[in-house]
Amino acid sequence: MTAIDFTAFVEQLAGVAGEQILPFFRTSLSVEDKGRSGRFDPVTAADRGAEAAMRALIRKTFPDHGIIGEEYGDERTDAEYVWALDPIDGTKSFICGLPVWGTLIALTRAGEPVYGMMHQPFTREAFTGDGQAANYRGPTGKRSLRVRRCAKLAEAILSTTSPLLMNAADRKTFGKVEKAVRLSRYGGDCYAYCMLAAGHVDLVIETELKPYDVMPLIPIITGAGGIITSWNGGPAKSGGRVIAAGDARVHAQAMALLAEVE
Repeated sequence: MTAIDFTAFVEQLAGVAGEQILPFFRTSLSVEDKGRSGRFDPVTAADRGAEAAMRALIRKTFPDHGIIGEEYGDERTDAEYVWALDPIDGTKSFICGLPVWGTLIALTRAGEPVYGMMHQPFTREAFTGDGQAANYRGPTGKRSLRVRRCAKLAEAILSTTSPLLMNAADRKTFGKVEKAVRLSRYGGDCYAYCMLAAGHVDLVIETELKPYDVMPLIPIITGAGGIITSWNGGPAKSGGRVIAAGDARVHAQAMALLAEVE
């Protein structure tokens, strides 16, 4: 069995998540702060309801599969197939009524992400990938995703959710890359990675990511011809400090700045 056999099921997962989320979007929903050390980390009934619905469908359909998720922890992580779920990546945008959030779903096999989806039910868009190809579906129709060429940092568009989410040392290091690019934009969350896969953004640099934040995006980015690694060039699947690029040349130039020791 290969990951492609699961594509219809991923659509079902996205559907049940969207049914839980959309009734709460742009409403006066209550917000709980689950943050530590004074950092605001919001969660809503939409987050919890969507993840619970996806978990229930996975358990019913594939009882031998494992699950890791943002809201309800890990189950059977030693299974051959493990699902990684982030019901609302971009909850801060969600509670502000901004549509730059999405449901992230990944299927991993033997620990490697082999299929990923970012689903935005409000805009009715889905970005999918299996590491070999990536695709878009939305109000304008369907098309394949492909990163764009960008030879120099000076010509690149950089995105990050917010430098304020980085510790002081990482923020300073990030600033060196930001000074070198043509344009930087904040607030994208998972949407920024999909815009990279679609050829509109050249770099995404972030820190302190969890595995469920990044695993679903890896097959989309690599399927579109991009590259995504940790800041030290290793695999990105564990999260932490992550850099994604549409062009290997820009990735290398950004990595050189991230590696500079002052």
